[in-house]
Amino acid sequence: MARMDRRLRVWGAVVRRQSSVVTRGEAATVALQSRKIPDGGVVGWVLGKALPGTVVGDRSIPGAGGDIPVRVYAPAGAAISAAAAHRPLVVYFHGGGFVFGGGLRMGDWVCSQVATNVGAVVVAVDYRLAPTHRFPAAVEDSYAALVWTAKNAAELGAEGPLGVMGESAGGNLSAVISLLARDRGGPAISHQALIYPATNMTTHDKPAVTGQLPFLSPAEMTGYRTMYLGPDGDPADPMASPLLAADHSRLPSALVQVAEHDPLRAEGIAYAAALRAAGVPVRLTEYVGMPHGFLNFPGLSRSAPQALAELCAEQTVALAAAGEPTP
Repeated sequence: MARMDRRLRVWGAVVRRQSSVVTRGEAATVALQSRKIPDGGVVGWVLGKALPGTVVGDRSIPGAGGDIPVRVYAPAGAAISAAAAHRPLVVYFHGGGFVFGGGLRMGDWVCSQVATNVGAVVVAVDYRLAPTHRFPAAVEDSYAALVWTAKNAAELGAEGPLGVMGESAGGNLSAVISLLARDRGGPAISHQALIYPATNMTTHDKPAVTGQLPFLSPAEMTGYRTMYLGPDGDPADPMASPLLAADHSRLPSALVQVAEHDPLRAEGIAYAAALRAAGVPVRLTEYVGMPHGFLNFPGLSRSAPQALAELCAEQTVALAAAGEPTP
C-alpha cells in the first residue's frame, strides 16, 4: 500500500476537528450546515473555484418537499450556440455524507471544469440534508431535479444525452437515481460517474479499511448513516445501498473512481463488479496513495487533476457517442 499524501492527511485532521459528526449531536450538526464555505483564502484555494469563462447561475426548481436550489454551469456561448441540440446535460450531486456539502459551493471546481472541457451544461443539486430531512428526502430531491433538468433541456441549451455524477454521498445518489430512472421509465441516462461512491451501507460499521483516515473514518461512516437513515432506518434498502439492488442490468455505462486509503474503496469496487456482471460497460480506476475526498481538494491533491481529466474524457466519449445523430 502506497504512503498517503501528507498534505491531505494534515488537511483531513483540520476538517475533522471542525466538522466531525462523531463528536457532535444532531443539533450541533444542523448548526454547522448553515456555515458559508469561503470563495477566497486558504479554503478557497484548497477547494478550487469556478473556471473563468464558465457561465454560472443559481435558481430554484420545484420538488416534493419544496423548492430545490440548483446551480447551472454552462460553457461560454452555450445559450446561443447551434450545438445545443447535441450538447450533453449532466446532473451533479455533491458529497458530504448526506449531512454536509450544501450551499452549492462544493461543486464549483468540478462542475465548471466539466462544463468547459466536456462542453456540457451541468446542473448541481442542493438536495435536502439529514438529520433534519432523513432518507429518502435526498433521493426524492435528486430524482425530481433529474426530471426537471430533462424536461427543461431546451431552455438550458443542452438537448443532448443526459449524464449524472457525484462523489461519496453524491456517488450514491447518482447510482440510486440511475436505478430509479430505469425502473420508473426515465429520464434516459447515458452515463453515470461515481466518484468514491457509498454503495452498501450495511457494511459501514465494519469497513475493510480501518484506522485514522482523513475525511472519513469508520466511526464517521456509522455516524453519517445514522443521521441519514435515522435510528430505525434500513441500510439494506436498495435506495440507500444500490449494491443490494436485485438487478443491475440496463443501467448507464459507468466510470467508478476509488481511492486506495478510503473505507468506501471496497464497495466502489464491488459496485463496478456488479455492473459488469450485469453487462454494463464500466471503467474502474483506483488512485494510489489517495484518501477519501481527494478529488474535492484540487489545491492540495496531486491526483485531483488526473482524476478530473479522466472524468471529463469518459463523459466526452460516452455522451458524445450517445448523442451522435443517426445517419
